[in-house]
Amino acid sequence: MPDGGDPPPDAYGQTRRCLEIIAAALEEAGGSLSDVVRTRVYLTDPSHFDGFAKAHGEAFSEIRPANTTVVARLMDPRWHVEIEVEAVLDAAE
Repeated sequence: MPDGGDPPPDAYGQTRRCLEIIAAALEEAGGSLSDVVRTRVYLTDPSHFDGFAKAHGEAFSEIRPANTTVVARLMDPRWHVEIEVEAVLDAAE
């Protein structure tokens, strides 16, 4: 989070924030969320799945990347969600 602030308190808000960060990184590389072909999501508890799934579905409703969701502990206990993506960018653009 900017300035070391706390992340949003719920999985939905954290997923939205993660996807904002990912979208900004992709834009900097000349891409967008529409270039994402796979997501890997780490949740600290299965109870966070619904919040994550709602935000993920909003961001990728038309794109439908492959997804793997894993339950794991994260280094920062304030976070419930961590997301990795793979994207394919057109080198000609």
